[in-house]
Amino acid sequence: MTPELSDVRHLFTAIDHVGIAVPDLDEAMTFYREAYGMEVLHEEVNEEQGVREAMVGVGDSGSCIQLLAPLTPESTIAKFLDRNGQGIQQLAFRVDDVEHVADVLRGRGLRLLYDAPRRGTSDSRVNFIHPKDAGGVLVELVEPAAGAH
Repeated sequence: MTPELSDVRHLFTAIDHVGIAVPDLDEAMTFYREAYGMEVLHEEVNEEQGVREAMVGVGDSGSCIQLLAPLTPESTIAKFLDRNGQGIQQLAFRVDDVEHVADVLRGRGLRLLYDAPRRGTSDSRVNFIHPKDAGGVLVELVEPAAGAH
């Protein structure tokens, strides 16, 4: 492995969650609970991101499904639903230091959506890799809040 790529395996520590855009959060939570037997671990409204969301646990893995419903017709999730319908909206990787990972990725020519991390679920710090630089996938970088996970 070349020296400039030797830290790749250390950038991401786990798959944190897969984000699913849904038109109705209550209906989606009921489906995941009743059809799959999954437990809703956390629910919140994130005004800054324009979503009402729930984290649904996947077994004992520590990974989650994030259900995202729009707060307004102008929100990013509402626009996603209008374009694509319900479905996978993002893949999120857990990181130890979102700013460091963002700097490394920018150094490798990838664009991030924000200049600085923003607040994510449960006070995590997040940023996103532009889908055009990640094979058409919106990739979220998640640094959990202290004491989370």
